[in-house]
Amino acid sequence: MSSSPLLSASNSDCEPKQSSFFVRQHLHRFLTSRASHYSILLLVSLDVTVLFADIVISLVTCGHRSKSVEDALEALATVGLVFSCIFVLELIASIWAFGITYFHSRFHIFDASVIIISFAFELALRGVEEEVASLIVVLRLLRVVKIIDEMSVAADEQMSDLSDRLIEFEKENEGLRREIEGLRAR
Repeated sequence: MSSSPLLSASNSDCEPKQSSFFVRQHLHRFLTSRASHYSILLLVSLDVTVLFADIVISLVTCGHRSKSVEDALEALATVGLVFSCIFVLELIASIWAFGITYFHSRFHIFDASVIIISFAFELALRGVEEEVASLIVVLRLLRVVKIIDEMSVAADEQMSDLSDRLIEFEKENEGLRREIEGLRAR
């Protein structure tokens, strides 16, 4: 993976073409922020947790389901659909904030495809046989890639901060060396 975030914080794509420039600019800034990356990481983690809970319940019950188990699986499916809706909204917001440059990254193309396809299948296959729904499980598990990307971006940001501090300390160290040399020369 590259050492820079997939989406830069530059505003070159945010041309003041419409009255929504101000909102678009703030959305752009938020979507490149650390808070946004951690929020998405949390949402994807919760979505994967819901998915694993669904899988575990399905495996444990092995087709012998009571009304309460069916209700739990239906609730988990609804929560999964809510997460899918949130990811679709995040995708729409990202495309609006970054414009066509959002798709310059292969990861973003992949992520957008996973979000759209899994959302479409969740809507189209709602209530259909479980065998077909396993495709949704696979697509939702691909969101784990997003967790990895978000962690990578966070690590890159931390490394950037550490590099900046190292440069600062090296300059300070050099200044202190010169000061010591000056004191020794007296």
